[in-house]
Amino acid sequence: MTSMTGSNGGDDANRPQALRIETPALSPEASRQMYKTMEKSLRELWAVVDALAAVMPPRPTYYRVTIFGSSRMHAGDQLYLEARRLAQELAAMGCDIITGGGPGLMQAANEGELLGDVANRTYSIGLNVDLPHEQAPNPFVEKLYHHGTFFSRLHHFVQLSSAFVVMRGGIGTTLEALMVWQLCQVGHLKRRPLVMVGQMWRDLVEWGREHWLSEEGSLADPEDLEIPVCVDTVDEAVAIIRSNLEEWAVDAS
Repeated sequence: MTSMTGSNGGDDANRPQALRIETPALSPEASRQMYKTMEKSLRELWAVVDALAAVMPPRPTYYRVTIFGSSRMHAGDQLYLEARRLAQELAAMGCDIITGGGPGLMQAANEGELLGDVANRTYSIGLNVDLPHEQAPNPFVEKLYHHGTFFSRLHHFVQLSSAFVVMRGGIGTTLEALMVWQLCQVGHLKRRPLVMVGQMWRDLVEWGREHWLSEEGSLADPEDLEIPVCVDTVDEAVAIIRSNLEEWAVDAS
């Protein structure tokens, strides 16, 4: 019989102790069945997510621009100032600004939205993600959404955005840019410009041209390499977004 009292004397002797019952380890067959049940449930869950993703309005109510870029830049860096100016000009045009909500160029873009929104008609949006080193949201985000995984956050970027501008960045920024690029390639995103600012993105496209369209066998179509619009300056990016915004506004009328 399992004792319900302690044996140390004093108060502990009169304090009820937790009843512990050993749980036998699952047999290999039981473990396999449990795994199959979990796998089946996950497949059904993803089917629900896919179905909900298909329930989209005919067109977004707001024109929103996602700005991707490095988290490692600091206020005062030239690139930080350029990203801030980009968002400021877009907000002045009536565009909501979306970022990952973190530091660096994300903070620059959210700050720029607040500077450009003199009429108080746009929003600074952050889609934050849980990271081991705890990436806290920057102080300029007005609407904040938390995500547990990069996968759900990437999906949210796509759902919200009418256009994408990619500034200089590392692996995370490149992942985001390539995901949008592929969705444009397969036709899941239409009439939503993907603008890449800076030489590093021209180099990436040229790398793709060299390796995907090589004589050894085509891994992409030539028009796939025309999807990203590579520019050198923030002013060029603003001009492209302005043109798309004007088309968007005409469609709404």
